[in-house]
Amino acid sequence: MSRRNARSKKHVPVFSRRSLPGSAPGTLIVDPEAPRPVIRIMSFGPDKVVEKDIDDLRTVRTLFHEWPVTWIDVAGLGDLSVITSLGEIFNIHRLALEDVINVHQRPKVELYKGYCYIVLRSVVDAEEHRSEQISIFLGRNFVLSFRERSGDHFDPVIQRVREGTGRMRTAGPDHLTYALIDAVIDSYFPALERFGESIEGIEDAIIAEPHNALVSRIHDLRQGLLILRRAAWPMREAMNILFRDPIPFIDDEERIYLRDCYDHMVQIIDLLENYRDVASGLMEVYLSSISNRTNEIMKVLTILTAVFVPLTLISGIYGMNFSPQASPYNMPELHWRWGYPFALGLMAVVATALLLYFHFKGWLGSQK
Repeated sequence: MSRRNARSKKHVPVFSRRSLPGSAPGTLIVDPEAPRPVIRIMSFGPDKVVEKDIDDLRTVRTLFHEWPVTWIDVAGLGDLSVITSLGEIFNIHRLALEDVINVHQRPKVELYKGYCYIVLRSVVDAEEHRSEQISIFLGRNFVLSFRERSGDHFDPVIQRVREGTGRMRTAGPDHLTYALIDAVIDSYFPALERFGESIEGIEDAIIAEPHNALVSRIHDLRQGLLILRRAAWPMREAMNILFRDPIPFIDDEERIYLRDCYDHMVQIIDLLENYRDVASGLMEVYLSSISNRTNEIMKVLTILTAVFVPLTLISGIYGMNFSPQASPYNMPELHWRWGYPFALGLMAVVATALLLYFHFKGWLGSQK
């Protein structure tokens, strides 16, 4: 793979708002590349659960009025008619529906008449710099959730509803909302574990043998941590609002669970900040390792130069070829039988003496 392709392999996704500047508030324009919605409905009480995938939204209206809790999960935002129909059934404001469709919203909590609107961001693939927006509407007896695409984030919650684990069936929709929020928050921890492993691997590689490919890995690591940080910081604020502010759709007992979500978000942000500090220091460690290796190379070259300079001097003297016939002082070694071995031996003695001197000075090998 060429350097250019390697550099452009990963990039931070750039969103584009589909409504034109100056459009009326509440203008709904879906992304043409968004997947078609898959709608699952779960209506349940203490003793029974009804679960089905639906195409006819009239079923939603029927179940909505017959059960204590009805959860409608929409995976995919590629059909405007489905989104607007659900908005009409649950009396969702068009500004809220606009935020559902434009999936670049920051996590937040907004209170409307008849429901509470919660925006979250889950980690899809932090290494590929992708997060997903999840919108949740909490009402008196319903929970309506929108996801960008199908995934397994809510599978543990679905299983708990089926099995009736804990307070899932006996509590109201606020406990179901807590379970969904908790599942989204839990998606951050595996990503953080992968980042921790990547940091350790890069550190070991830098110490063992630094090379140019590590710069790209460090850059990708920092970009991924930045994506997580942008999603996590507003989520902490949203969790703070949910468990502190008097929201009429959330009981006081559920605020204890939401406080636990807030604590998890604080822990996630602390880990993110620590990892970002370490990732920023990785480049300094890399540059320091490269500098040390360069210094080692320069030291070897300097020693070789220092050894060969006197040898060059000796060979240069005996290469002047002044005739001894013109003067008895002009290089008498030219007619000496052992002149050539003497010159070579002199070079060997000088080189050995210099190497011994460097060794006793501690200039050979690494410093301890």
